Amino acid sequence: MDGITNIPFSAGPEPAVFFHDRRDAGRRLAASLDHYRDNPDVIVLALPRGGVPVAYEVACALRAPLDLFLVRKLGVPGREELAMGAVATGGVRVLNDDVVRMLGIPDRVIDAVVADERRELARRERLYRDDRPTPDVRGRICILVDDGLATGATMHAAIVALRPQAPARIVVAAPTAAPATCDEFRAEVDEVMCAITPSPFYAVGAWYQDFSQTTDAEVRQLLEQAARCTQEEKSRGG
Repeated sequence: MDGITNIPFSAGPEPAVFFHDRRDAGRRLAASLDHYRDNPDVIVLALPRGGVPVAYEVACALRAPLDLFLVRKLGVPGREELAMGAVATGGVRVLNDDVVRMLGIPDRVIDAVVADERRELARRERLYRDDRPTPDVRGRICILVDDGLATGATMHAAIVALRPQAPARIVVAAPTAAPATCDEFRAEVDEVMCAITPSPFYAVGAWYQDFSQTTDAEVRQLLEQAARCTQEEKSRGG
């Protein structure tokens, strides 16, 4: 394991905006991943929806293909911003036992949230992929990208779902993350790349000037643009 590469960032009493938007964050994150540029084994996997604009810039900078890895956070009912776990493609379910135990969340509530989020996963799979197959990641270097890591539940579910597909290497990359969350991934993946690890962290959106929701239309558009770029590179022999 390579461990973690990140740049500590000390925040004052109020969070200071660090990134203009997700595209800006992606360009700055890509600079930390330059050692993967032009590596034919690399594939960039975005966690929709917020991770897609970030991953698009990373994929463009590395001249690597872009695809999706579908994961959904399981929000606590009434406190949806708090993750009690996540679900991912392939039937993977990851629970944050500490949150579930602390709040006394019953199994029936968890099951209902899981069912809702799995329906949303299926909807996004149909909407974003059309007839395209899921990527074959066996033996490849997979860079999982999200717009930020707070509890890390969504990224953890992605890792659990990805590992049985036998990638050669799993890299977690995010523009901003809570320091403790980055530490937790040390034993899970081969490399973690965070542009900034502010302390105190506040929330992912605190480090963006524009953190408006990424739309389904934007996801489709960026995937189409990335596919065209990849095809052009192949036609040029790059």
